[in-house]
Amino acid sequence: MCKILFLDWNSYGNLDILSAIDELKASGRDIRIELYPYDNHIERDDKQFADKFKTDLQKKSPDFVMSFNFFPIVSGVCNEVGIKYVSWVYDNPAINLYSFTLINPCNYVFLFDSQMYEVFANQGIKTVYYLPMAAAVERYDRFEKSDVFRKKWGGELAFVGNLYTEGHNYYDQIEDKLSDYSKGYLNGLMRAQMEINGACIVEGSIPENVMKEMVDAFGAKPNYDGVETYDYIYSNYVVDRKITALERTEMLTMIGKKHSVNLFTGDKNFKPEGISNRGKVDYYKEMPYIFKNTDINLNITLRSIQRGIPLRCMDIMGCGGFLLTNYQEDFLHFFEPFEDYVYFESRQDLMDKIEYYLTHEGERNRIAKSGYEKIKANHTYRLRLEEILDIVGN
Repeated sequence: MCKILFLDWNSYGNLDILSAIDELKASGRDIRIELYPYDNHIERDDKQFADKFKTDLQKKSPDFVMSFNFFPIVSGVCNEVGIKYVSWVYDNPAINLYSFTLINPCNYVFLFDSQMYEVFANQGIKTVYYLPMAAAVERYDRFEKSDVFRKKWGGELAFVGNLYTEGHNYYDQIEDKLSDYSKGYLNGLMRAQMEINGACIVEGSIPENVMKEMVDAFGAKPNYDGVETYDYIYSNYVVDRKITALERTEMLTMIGKKHSVNLFTGDKNFKPEGISNRGKVDYYKEMPYIFKNTDINLNITLRSIQRGIPLRCMDIMGCGGFLLTNYQEDFLHFFEPFEDYVYFESRQDLMDKIEYYLTHEGERNRIAKSGYEKIKANHTYRLRLEEILDIVGN
């Protein structure tokens, strides 16, 4: 029997991992999973948690601990006890990966972004693996596509996700504290990055004097037990998030002038012409209705995700929805553009493709169906879990 202790925190995919376990059981695999309550905001040096977790691991004696995203304190305890730690990372940036604990031999760290994987693998780190995200196709198939649900959830276009105009936008918190020179430089850098898809120019392009102003204004510093740099922190968590906020708000505003767009996000104050701001939706109970009953589902990737396929895209295709996304290199490893999904290369190209696919329903439906079939055949949670188990050796 394979026993998994799964860290249960408020993460996407938790229920889908449990369902995948049930599917493996039904197929005859001897596997068991136990949920372990976890607070993903626990500090890396929380001795009280570490002591309790160590005691619990020794009592429960699982074959491995598993979590979405990587937690250094968990790795440290697992390494001490001698139990494997499997983590599947769907965030980028992910500062915890720069902890010294990443090299612990107990680790099996699966990264959804090939660029992120290469950063560590190219340093000779053997504990990392490339593994894209998945879609819960069997669960999505239980959601209906109909005129009734289209009226409630669907329409011509939709975007589901943060605008990064809420509390996540750290740049806006420090902008007034920066000199005119630094603000001008960063604005120029952000606008230059917004003209480029498929490559990141922000990290490595912030001068020392500008970086010092940002650090003085914001205060975030590298962890005492990590190798992340100021450049990594401020490029990814501050500048890239601001770029994403600009891109998402500007693109949606542009689209809304010509087409109706349903927006599902946390910032209820963003209501430009043509945008129906519907607030947040439940990932498990509501989101699939949107993707199934919308003509064009948009993806505008968080800029710090350099190559990876965002979970949102897997969800859209797994629901049988039509996906229109910015260019992301990792798609090309698994899908055919304009056969399984469509990408845009510029804002004008985005508008042109919206016009085209709204008026070519047959082609749109064919592409959505092809994307769905490939997800169902190759990218389900059950298949991903089988890949993980094969690598871990259980």
